[in-house]
Amino acid sequence: MTKKTHFLSATAASIIMMSGAAIADTAGKTVSDEMIEQQRAALAKSTDGAGFGPQAPRDIDNLNGSNNRVFGSAPSYTTMNLCNIHFHENAEHKGGEFTKYAGNGDGKGSDTGFEYSGTLTAEELAPIDAKIGEGKHGDLVPGDTIEVHYVHTTAKVEPGPTLGSCLSEAIKNPQLRVETQVYVLVNDEAALNFVDLTKHEVVNGVHQAINIPTNTGAPVQYEGSTTGPSYNEVASPFQVSWSVRPKVAKVDINSVGEWFKNNVFKEDHAHGVRNLVTNPDLLSKID
Repeated sequence: MTKKTHFLSATAASIIMMSGAAIADTAGKTVSDEMIEQQRAALAKSTDGAGFGPQAPRDIDNLNGSNNRVFGSAPSYTTMNLCNIHFHENAEHKGGEFTKYAGNGDGKGSDTGFEYSGTLTAEELAPIDAKIGEGKHGDLVPGDTIEVHYVHTTAKVEPGPTLGSCLSEAIKNPQLRVETQVYVLVNDEAALNFVDLTKHEVVNGVHQAINIPTNTGAPVQYEGSTTGPSYNEVASPFQVSWSVRPKVAKVDINSVGEWFKNNVFKEDHAHGVRNLVTNPDLLSKID
C-alpha cells in the first residue's frame, strides 16, 4: 500500500476565476497557494458585514481574534449528551504536537490539514495488508494523523449518525460542544484501541464517551463553528464551543478498521478538512 500522492500544482490560468465549478475541477490535483488564498478571499467576501459568528478550525496556539459575535460557552461535556463521533484525515486544527502542514490538497478537503510533528519508528510505520476507511479522501495507512470530534449537545438525544443527531424536535438550537483529540495511526497492537476510545454509555443520566484521553494536555477552549471543507468559501452558521487537546496519542490502525465495521454513528471513512481559518474577523479571542 502506498501513501496518497500529490500532483502538480494548478497553473496560474486555472486560478484566475475561482467559482465553485472551478474548484470542483481540481479533484485529484494539488492546488496552488493562490487558489487557497482565493478560497480565503471568497470566505472573507461572503461573510463581510453578514454577522457570522467565529469560525473553526484555527491555530490553537494563536490566541488573537476580533470577531464580536458573542454566544454563551456550552457547559462541561460531562453534563451534555454525546451525540456523534466522527473524524477527519489530518488535523483540522493546528498547534501543539500537530503543526506539520500536509499541503494544500485538492481544495476540497483531501490531502490537507496538519500532521503529527513528532517521529515514529519503522515498526510503527510498517505497512498493513488491509485497506482501511477507503473513500473519496483515500484510505488510511500507518503514520496518518486523524482529528476525532466527540460532539456533545444539550438536547435530549441518542448518539447517532451525522450532526443531525445533535438536534431534536424539542430543542432546535441546543448548545454544542466538541471535545477534540488528535491521534496518529500506528501499526502496533499495544497502542490505544479505537473501539475502546469511542465506547459510550449513560453516566449520571447523559450519554458519555467514557474513554476520551485525559493525559494529552489541558484542552484549549474557544468559541467557533462546525467545520468541514464545505465551509471553505462560506461560513458555518452553527455556534460551537471547542475543547482541543494539544498532545497527540497513538492508536492502533487495525482497531480503526474494526470500528468502521460496527459503530452506531455509521462511520466508514475519514472526512475532509476545512482550510485553517486565519482571518481575525472570523476568529474569537482565546482567554
